[in-house]
Amino acid sequence: MKKELFTLSLFAMNKIFRKYLLIFSLLIFSFGTRANNPLATKEQIGMFKNSKTCVVMESGVSFFNAPIKDAVQKYWKATGYEFIDQNEFNIRRKDPKYSFIVLLQGAFDKDPGGVSYSYISLLLGDPSDNLTKMPEFCSIPLSYSGDLDADYEYVIPAIVKFMQIHLNNLENYRFKISLNGLKFYNKTGFHDKVLLLNKDKMAPDADTPEKIKAVYPYKVKLLEASEIAKEIALNPKNILFHFHVGPSGDEGSGKCFEMLFDVDGNLYYFNSRKITNDNPDGFNVNDFNNIK
Repeated sequence: MKKELFTLSLFAMNKIFRKYLLIFSLLIFSFGTRANNPLATKEQIGMFKNSKTCVVMESGVSFFNAPIKDAVQKYWKATGYEFIDQNEFNIRRKDPKYSFIVLLQGAFDKDPGGVSYSYISLLLGDPSDNLTKMPEFCSIPLSYSGDLDADYEYVIPAIVKFMQIHLNNLENYRFKISLNGLKFYNKTGFHDKVLLLNKDKMAPDADTPEKIKAVYPYKVKLLEASEIAKEIALNPKNILFHFHVGPSGDEGSGKCFEMLFDVDGNLYYFNSRKITNDNPDGFNVNDFNNIK
């Protein structure tokens, strides 16, 4: 009981702290830009195994630093690792004996709206001076850039585990992954799993139990992000949990991203789509149809 209360208290404190930080949001930036870095070759995947992974800490006040540090210390097994600041990243990023877990900003697949997103990326050092030429193993969207209300802390452990699963798959299925991206992992028929869905990130056509049951008559829970965090902290093996990236407030431009992970870091579903008036933000009926 005390553990559950502690988890919820931290979540509530983070939400309050973010609101007070809003006036400073224009001063806080993730390091670097992302512009479709090249997918690592098989040779570079081999080089990764002999690299030291540098986890780049954000400067200033950041809600990324604490969860990524905790998750790497607990779950990163692929290589040796070290925590560095952004100045050190600037020095080491030209050396392929280092790999990097780093938060980057950029558009997604040349987003025509010019919307910028924050990604957690796994990259290999490259001798060129161009950040966008660093070989990429994996990039996962975390939020719209500058969105201080984004709740992504609870997904960080699963992402750290997933990156290592993905590295192994790149060795054997690089061509398929290059064609399909993260949709390579999309699965169907996991009706024995309980879906923990973020009730605040559902599209209007799927925002009640009744609407969901009409298209997906299996086990679903609509929960607050804090409630999802509390449930997955218990490490259940029969659940998949929802992580959503979309616009904050009344903004309605850009893309939204829908992901389903299990607590072991397996990605079961990934989808992205452009937000329009006819196709609003959130996990929707089409997403349910995709996973049946």
